[in-house]
Amino acid sequence: MDKKQKYIHFFSLIAQWVLLGSLIGVVVGAFTTILLTTNDFLGEVREGTGWLIFLLPLGGIVIGYIYMNFGKVFMNHTLHDAAELNNLIIEGVQGKKKVLSRMGPIVYLGTFITVIFGGSTGREGAAIQMGGSVAQAVNKFFKKNKTDTKIFVMSGISAGFGAAFGAPITGAVFGMEMAALGKMKFEALVPCLVASFTGHYVTTSFFGFQHESFIIQTLPEVSMVTFAKVIATAVLFSLLSVSYCQLRHKIQTVSEKVFKKNHMKRAFVGGLIIVMLTLIAGSQDYNGRGLEMLEQSFEEEVPPFAFLAKLIFTAITLGTGFVGGEAIPLFFMGATLGNALHDFMNLPLSFLTALGMIAAFSAGTNTPLAAFLLAMELFDGKGAEFFFVACLVSFIFSGHHGLWPAQEIYQPKSRIYKVPGGKTIKQVEESKSSQE
Repeated sequence: MDKKQKYIHFFSLIAQWVLLGSLIGVVVGAFTTILLTTNDFLGEVREGTGWLIFLLPLGGIVIGYIYMNFGKVFMNHTLHDAAELNNLIIEGVQGKKKVLSRMGPIVYLGTFITVIFGGSTGREGAAIQMGGSVAQAVNKFFKKNKTDTKIFVMSGISAGFGAAFGAPITGAVFGMEMAALGKMKFEALVPCLVASFTGHYVTTSFFGFQHESFIIQTLPEVSMVTFAKVIATAVLFSLLSVSYCQLRHKIQTVSEKVFKKNHMKRAFVGGLIIVMLTLIAGSQDYNGRGLEMLEQSFEEEVPPFAFLAKLIFTAITLGTGFVGGEAIPLFFMGATLGNALHDFMNLPLSFLTALGMIAAFSAGTNTPLAAFLLAMELFDGKGAEFFFVACLVSFIFSGHHGLWPAQEIYQPKSRIYKVPGGKTIKQVEESKSSQE
């Protein structure tokens, strides 16, 4: 291939990525708008109809039935199960499994059921999975090769995240950073960037959806003392995230073992437990997405143990087979813990709340760069130096844990962790358990 042909091939490839990335962004942006609008409507219906929480166990049976009967496909002697949620998307990027085209509609229906009946969940999981399934359908239609398949699944992730949070730059990086620790596939930058920005503008400009607004009212002064406090709190936020991830995975493992992977029974019992916890709590502040208390935590004090309640509600909801996202629950946990710590740390309330929201997300998703960019987009670039430090510290101190066991450890976060590269989080955790 001569120089001219190389340039032709290069620009042809870029044109394909831009075109298909735009197509994925348009479709995912439209479907994400449906997700956001419907979730808001269902959330309002639930808040105004308190008795719907008692139907959560029945909703769990429906979700379990859907996943057991329509979410499993055997191909090449391998089970591709939509119930693996974001883990299946990650394995699709890694080339280990295939993202199912039906995954998007299934997770949307499951998320709607979870939200209206009061399960504790978020929304980005559904947006990412819809993004992955749309990318898979586009890839199948255009008959792209295996390498392009991985890239377009990443662009689907980017489109879903960018549209769901109104953060297109974050979405582009998140799609490249999500699948592996310590490695980013920059070859996917163009389609991820195009898909994320397209999805974002379809949601906000074309359909006019308004995302939540979080405002940092006051920033602390830049000093060694302030940075020391930021580092100390970032460690606490990372421990919070690890606690949630470990509890959520443990509940899933135990419930699958006890009920022999019968998702209907798992979710029914999980729904009963959530109903009982709601009655004990005496309110539904920790059901659903919790956006009202999340926004409130930026302006005034909230119950000091709200983060713990949300941790338990979400771990049980998602650990027993309900579906949705985990970013907003993590936002809630980190923000309310930051809110509770602001008196002890002598830092501005809205600043520490925002710091907790971002640091917990960084630790749970193992995406420190995307987390930092999310802070810049959500908070208009305020406190960049503090968020940069908090994201790195929480990422490192969380160890090799995370929301998604399928994440591959390309290289350890630090030499202090004796972890071999090439393993997944799940394999590392199983190895540690066998040694104990």
